[in-house]
Formats: sequence, structure tokens, C-alpha cells
Amino acid sequence: MSFLGEQEFEHKPSEKIGILICNLGTPDSFKTKDVRKFLKQFLSDGRVIEIPKIIWWFILNGVILIFRPSKSAKLYKSVWTQEGSPLMVYSEKLVNELKKGFSENSEIELAMRYGNPSIEEGLLSLKNKNCRNLIILPMFPQYSGTTTGSVFDEVSRVLSKWRWVPNLNFINSYHDDEDYISALSESLEDQIKKVSPQKIIFSYHGIPKRNFTQGDPYHCLCKKTTRLVAEKLDLEETSYMTTFQSRFGRAEWLKPYTSEIMENLPQENIRNILVIAPGFSVDCLETIEEIDEENKEIFMEAGGEIFNYVPCLNDSQPHINFIKNFLLKQIAIWK
Repeated sequence: MSFLGEQEFEHKPSEKIGILICNLGTPDSFKTKDVRKFLKQFLSDGRVIEIPKIIWWFILNGVILIFRPSKSAKLYKSVWTQEGSPLMVYSEKLVNELKKGFSENSEIELAMRYGNPSIEEGLLSLKNKNCRNLIILPMFPQYSGTTTGSVFDEVSRVLSKWRWVPNLNFINSYHDDEDYISALSESLEDQIKKVSPQKIIFSYHGIPKRNFTQGDPYHCLCKKTTRLVAEKLDLEETSYMTTFQSRFGRAEWLKPYTSEIMENLPQENIRNILVIAPGFSVDCLETIEEIDEENKEIFMEAGGEIFNYVPCLNDSQPHINFIKNFLLKQIAIWK
């Protein structure tokens, strides 16, 4: 096996710290061919779909990739902006702002687990900039093997081909970080004052229940984030709840399902709600289309009257400040 290394090693005293900010990813465009390519990479990940590969290969290629891409393409088109995919646009703006707050001894790159720019591209860019200490920050506040675990797998795969493996600080979660909770609370508090909701819904991306029963801590971390925000804002226990969205397939996923709660709340005479998605660092298809359009429609058709959605932290100043301070703490470890 041939490993990637320098032709002639030269000790450089000014070795830099490289920071790789990772998000899930997005198709290159809303065209069906690009959505199909993205879905194939995403759904081929064994961390995402834990079904024997040979069985899943036939399901994925014989059914899903034939029918799903065109449907998903329409959804992506509905949220696409003039600048591009919301997830990419907000991620780039966030990283560009972060770059302004670090010394010349640090380098920051943005990478996506699926699609472009890839994790391999980001790591190689940092390597070429003489970064011998790496911080990997997946932008998933609550750890799950389906997201953060998958990022670790890909980072490990890439680094396994390097002759000199750098020092590595892999951040697996920041669900209870004080500054993160403060940033979330601030964004939620502003909306509470404006709309005075009867109920606040904390909606997180779901995972199969089987993953949870086999040891994935995601459910517990989501519940803790909700609890800490509620404590920070002194919310009454009956005024909020945690739900899970984005089911895929027929297996049971984490409950309660956001869509079912949207149907049931008006029957309980709760007609004014506020929804926040703390599991997403930036707005994307799952927040813009699924929450603020699809689930809003479910709620209103069931008899709801007022539905408000709290945007993700995106490139807001509290989010920038949190990540900057968080990373500076990690950098201090090597000083």
C-alpha cells in the first residue's frame, strides 16, 4: 500500500492547527441527476442504513433510486435560493465569519459528509497548509452514530492513507455546552416574547428506535438539550415537549413523531405553537420544507391557528460567538 506523505520531510516549527467544520451535505443542484447522486452516497452509508449490504443494494438501486430522486428534487427546488442550497449557503457564511476570528496559525475548512466539498478535500487542504494538529467539528450538536459517527468513519478512512497521521481532536457532541444552550435560548426567547405560544415543540431529526435500543445515545442527548434550554428560560414543564421528525422506511423510529403531534395538538385545544429544531445547526430541507411547510400544513389543517418556526442559529452572531469560543478552548489544549 502506498501512503500519502511529503517527498522529503522537513521539520517546520510553525506547524498550524487545522479546523474542519463538517455538515451533512446537499446535492450540487436540485436537478434529478444530482439529487440521485447525493442520495446514493448518503443511503449507501452503513451507518445510516443498518441492513445487510446485499439486501439493501437491491432495495436502493432497484426501487429507491428509481422513484425517490425526482420527488426529492422537487422538494429541493422548493427551498433552493439564488445563492444555492440553504444548508450550503448558511454553512459557508458561518465558516467565512469564523475565519475572521482566528490567528494566522489556524486554518479553517468546510466539508460535507456527502457531496461537495468532501471531507477528503478538506483534510488534504489542511495538510497542504502545514496543519499537524486537527480539530474535527461535526455540526451535529447531539451525537448519533448515523451522523457524527459517520463523519468519524470518513475522517479515519482518509487519514488511514496518510504516512504521517496528525494529532486529532474529534468533537463528538456539544449538546450541553453552556454557550450553545445560551445561543439556543436567546433565539427561542425572542420568539416567545413575540408570539406567546401555548406550546413549544423541540423537533429533532429522528433515528430508528433499533439504533437507540442498541446503544446510540442520541435520544438522551436531545432530551438533555431540551431540558437545559427549558431550565435556562424557566419554562413550565407542561409548556414544551420533544418530538422527532424525518422518518424513513417502515421501521419504528424515535417517538413521539412530530407529524402526529401536529395532528393531535389542536384536538387538545392547543392552537398556537412555536417550533424549534435544535438538532440542526443551519436551516436545510428538513427545517424549511418539512417543518415550516409540511408540518405547518398538517397542524393548520387539523385545526391549528398560529404556527411559528424559530430559524436555526445559522450565521447569527450568537452562533458564531459560541463556535469561536468553543474552538478556542480546544486549541488551548495544544498550547
